[in-house]
Amino acid sequence: MKKIFLCIALTIFGLTAVNAQGFKLGANVGIPVGDASDYYNFNIALDVNFLWPTSGDFEFGLATGFSNGFGKDGADDAQFLPVAGAGRFNVSEDFLIGADIGYGIGINDGNDGGFYYRPMVGYNVSERTQLNVSYTGVSLDGWTWSTVNLGVMFAL
Repeated sequence: MKKIFLCIALTIFGLTAVNAQGFKLGANVGIPVGDASDYYNFNIALDVNFLWPTSGDFEFGLATGFSNGFGKDGADDAQFLPVAGAGRFNVSEDFLIGADIGYGIGINDGNDGGFYYRPMVGYNVSERTQLNVSYTGVSLDGWTWSTVNLGVMFAL
């Protein structure tokens, strides 16, 4: 799994040499909801995305990162490495809506991962800083890992 993460990171960093304006790094904290709330206290995640502007107010690209859900009562942490396509629509200069859709690779033992989705709403605090609210879901075998998140992204 470390090799997969390294390959993804190198690819994204390589793309930044071509066009650094679409590269963003961020972090978020989340509260597990639904099935996940029975076994996990909270979640932290790091986000990396690279978006290319298209005509109009749309941006499309790639998203990845790392997510760690902290287990309750001695339960193992749940860890995911999302690999996703990303889309954003700038509703105005200040607000955007978007989604990441792909696969959440399970990193911890016994976690096979599953279909990953993350709808979000963002607010541009400045030209390089964005606050966002998102819902993250990973469809696993018989249940769904899901969190509600508050995060910040920085354009580099």
